[in-house]
Amino acid sequence: MTVSELINKTDRTAFSFEVLPPLKGTGTAALFSTIDTLKEFQPEYINITTHRSEYIYVEQPDGTYIRQFVRRRPGTIAVASAIMQRYGIKVVPHVVVSGMTKEDIEYMLLDLQFLGIKDILVLRGDKAKDEARFQPTKDGYAHATELIEQVNRFNQGYFIDGTPIKSPGTPFSFGVAAYPEKHEEAPNLDFDLQILRQKQDLGADYAVTQIFYDNQKYFQFVERARQAGITIPIIPGIKPMAKLSQFSVLPKTFHLDLPEALSHEMERCTTDAQIKQLGIEWGIAQCRELMAHHVPSLHFYTMGATDSIRQIAEKIY
Repeated sequence: MTVSELINKTDRTAFSFEVLPPLKGTGTAALFSTIDTLKEFQPEYINITTHRSEYIYVEQPDGTYIRQFVRRRPGTIAVASAIMQRYGIKVVPHVVVSGMTKEDIEYMLLDLQFLGIKDILVLRGDKAKDEARFQPTKDGYAHATELIEQVNRFNQGYFIDGTPIKSPGTPFSFGVAAYPEKHEEAPNLDFDLQILRQKQDLGADYAVTQIFYDNQKYFQFVERARQAGITIPIIPGIKPMAKLSQFSVLPKTFHLDLPEALSHEMERCTTDAQIKQLGIEWGIAQCRELMAHHVPSLHFYTMGATDSIRQIAEKIY
């Protein structure tokens, strides 16, 4: 079954979550611990992020610096294979524009196909840390829609140079990203919805949202999406806050608004432990309201929040 089929197969609100490949050289223990903690809630699938290479500056013995291209989190495809073998859970690797050439993407699709992975999440990805605005990689793309077009050509049995694939295999099913409070680079929400409609028209089966803490923003976004002719499932993305620093970091990093009621409660917290407990309580209430509105699935972002997600899931599933 594809992801869209899985989340619609029963009346139960589906459960899924996203993990990061381990940092280079750190092994898989922390990754497997996250999955071991959450597998009891019967995840329909696990997303695996893909991270672009970054430039870093390395000091030389003479005091000068050279710029080196490094990748801190390799292994998306290997992690996907390891999860399938160890747990037998459907995996959904991210395929991104950011930092990738057209050829890189083609070989990633081939590798995933060899493993029998049929579901992917197609994203533009983040800009590099040293960029003020997203810059396409040489011989890469600027937009997720261009990547979708390459996936579609691959599904139709053609490589990027136009030559036919002798053994095309099973086509990929794919999801895309959505932004209830609009993408940071979009001039307005209507423009953002036009892009989401374009992704749907190109074949996207579902969308997963950026994190949000105000359910009314999500409900309003879905309503406007339906008015714009977007009919695919729009899965809410959830991440419970866990640290005091997130009071200022979350709005800046994810370009979102914190509800007034939540921000007042966060102002009263003086320790990370208090914020974590607030995050759990807010997450339970947020998820229950979303489930009462019959969302097809809840998708959790686990980074730094696995234990909180476990406590939320215990209350709502």
